[in-house]
Amino acid sequence: MSLTSDHLAQIIRERLSAQEVEVQDMSGGCGQAFAVIIVSDIFIGKNKLARHRLVNAALKDEISQIHAFTQKVFTQSEWNEQKRLFSS
Repeated sequence: MSLTSDHLAQIIRERLSAQEVEVQDMSGGCGQAFAVIIVSDIFIGKNKLARHRLVNAALKDEISQIHAFTQKVFTQSEWNEQKRLFSS
């Protein structure tokens, strides 16, 4: 069974205490390539590499089943700032 965007989003919310999750299936629905945005205060005080390692560890089994996985990760305050910048 291939991974769906909704299922991956649910897993991310649960495992990373994410306040917001956006998952986009980049493979046209076959579940082999995903781009995700994860907003969680679990990332506070961690640099980009540490954040990505945390996500990769939390999603190890899921990532091993797919071809491509890209991630953008933010704390809630960083995400609020991103939204503010892009809405002005």
